Amino acid sequence: MEDVKIEDLDLYEVLEVEPSSSAADIKKAYRKKALQCHPDKNPDNPNAAKEFHQLSKILEVLIDETARKAYDRVLKGRKEAALRHKELDSKRRKLKEDLEAREKRGLNNFKEKSADEKLREEIERLRKEGSKQVEEELEKINQELKEQMKNKTSHWDSASHRIKIKWNVVKGDDKNGGYTQEMLHRFLSKYGNVIALVMSQKKKGSALMEYETRNGAEMAIEMERGLAENPLKLEWVNPPPERRNAPSSLVKPSDFESVILTKMRQAEERRKLIEQLKAEDADS
Repeated sequence: MEDVKIEDLDLYEVLEVEPSSSAADIKKAYRKKALQCHPDKNPDNPNAAKEFHQLSKILEVLIDETARKAYDRVLKGRKEAALRHKELDSKRRKLKEDLEAREKRGLNNFKEKSADEKLREEIERLRKEGSKQVEEELEKINQELKEQMKNKTSHWDSASHRIKIKWNVVKGDDKNGGYTQEMLHRFLSKYGNVIALVMSQKKKGSALMEYETRNGAEMAIEMERGLAENPLKLEWVNPPPERRNAPSSLVKPSDFESVILTKMRQAEERRKLIEQLKAEDADS
């Protein structure tokens, strides 16, 4: 793979975003692409490292306000020029190319810098200064990749270790004890990616679910209680085998404090969620 200059690419096209996209959308698209082409996930691709590095350089330009404006001017000029070029017949196109070549040679006589030169200066500035935002995104990519690799090597089979959920429903209650599919999903997705959630149509007050990771499933079973007035009961349909390196029953004070803080945070999140759901019900 030959080295391609950033200024010669359509950066938005590479990330599959629109030129009007926000910085947040650009970062999101970058993370998706970067995870796909990360060298650790593509050991058989000799160009993976270059592709990954190129994506970081693209992100660097597009999240820097000054560099992005410089790039947008260049991109706009190229698109307009390409459109004009396409509309010209062969003779006029040849004349135009000759004229542009003479104009380009004549630019050296002027102090005014071209849009391309300004863009190259911005790219060089970013190279020297570095970008804290890019560093942060790279750190997120590395952390997410570690989690993916960890989950991949753990051989977690969510279908073999589903969780059954139960709650009280009185006969004739058309509100199913106060729970909806959306509400359950919002409660449970705090612990990880929920890849399956099915509420029983025949038996009120029951559901089955699967988590993408074992950690998410274990945290949900331990911590989630749902609505205070009608608590949820979560348990394994088929519990996974005990971990080989199970933690010691001797808990350090610092570990105990961490567990308590985690549970307090989860309780506060649950309280806010309940209030939000009640408010939405009242509005509807």
